[in-house]
Amino acid sequence: MTGAGLNSAIVGLGLTEMGKVYGRSSTSLAAEAVRLAVADAGLGLGDLDGLLVSAGVKQDVNVNLAAVLGLHDLAVLNQVNAYGATAGVMVAQAAQAIAAGAATTVACVFADTPLKQKQSAGAAWGSGAKRPGAARNLRGMAGWSVNSGATNPNILYALCARRHMERYGTTSEQLAEIAVAQRAWAVQNPLAQMREPLTVADHQASRWIADPLHLLDCCLVSNGAVAVVVTAADRAASLARPPVHVWGFGQAHAPRRMHAGSDWGLVTPAGRSGPAAMRMAGIGVDDVDVAELYDCYTYTVLVTLEDYGFCAKGEGGAFVSDGRLAPGGKLACNTGGGQLSSYYMWGFTPLSEAVIQARGDGGARQAPRNDVVLVSGNGGILEHHSTLVLSPHERKAS
Repeated sequence: MTGAGLNSAIVGLGLTEMGKVYGRSSTSLAAEAVRLAVADAGLGLGDLDGLLVSAGVKQDVNVNLAAVLGLHDLAVLNQVNAYGATAGVMVAQAAQAIAAGAATTVACVFADTPLKQKQSAGAAWGSGAKRPGAARNLRGMAGWSVNSGATNPNILYALCARRHMERYGTTSEQLAEIAVAQRAWAVQNPLAQMREPLTVADHQASRWIADPLHLLDCCLVSNGAVAVVVTAADRAASLARPPVHVWGFGQAHAPRRMHAGSDWGLVTPAGRSGPAAMRMAGIGVDDVDVAELYDCYTYTVLVTLEDYGFCAKGEGGAFVSDGRLAPGGKLACNTGGGQLSSYYMWGFTPLSEAVIQARGDGGARQAPRNDVVLVSGNGGILEHHSTLVLSPHERKAS
């Protein structure tokens, strides 16, 4: 459905409290986020005829959210999961449903509550593969992962980063530049969990998580929920908030192949998803004013910039250096602090900040230009990717 995004816009954004939010279920947070997004658009719940739901680590939000919200006359209802790529996939599905006449107003929501009191953030990502006897029925690479101890994303992303370092000479200090730049944006974001200024030396002094990744290379763990409302562009103009138009979208998937000679960890599906979205939008990377990139790790930002074409493969380390991504730099990137410093809501972290920037609501952290906002989502171990191109301006079909 090429061009379907030309007739849709995000008109509502709902953000709950983020971070160490205890005593609430994911479902209650999801319901709050939807209500906030609908109100933000100047609509009522009864105006919704579509609901797309996504759950994170806890996996305890599902289509029953419709009943919780009292939505008993929906035309579109689905639970969507492409891991961190889900937000972009959901907005694309909402735009396609609207273009096809299957729905008029679709809410997309993500909620998660992995943090528990008196437990470490890392406990939220504990692997069931560590249980005694868990490896008994695993074969091939799955068995290797358990027996080698490579049972969580930290270790696998570390392998990817190490491959890039050995192939292209990328350094830990260059990864640190990404964390430092995003923290500089977060300092100006009242919603961010981490707002203390950060230096490269601070990054280098932080404890190892999995060599070559330090603690400050890794994203936060957060409780909370985010929702957006999508409707037709012609209807959006009459609603309460400035519309954020969907110019283009794309997705690509490549389950990892960990064998000799593969390019796993060096080349990602972003290399197909990004160009597809930009072709639909009729833009190139030089047109991008703001990039809101999925940043589960600093390395994810670096390799996505390469695969989107902001720089050549292997040149990501040099590209992110010298404050290029920081406030005042050449590319406004992850302007809310991203998942490294702001909050971790899977792909709804970059999506929510993209809406804020496109509306001009960034306050002290508002990017100087916001005509074209690029949004990425990454899932699995660099296996699933979605891309959105958003703008405060309606794009006229050529």
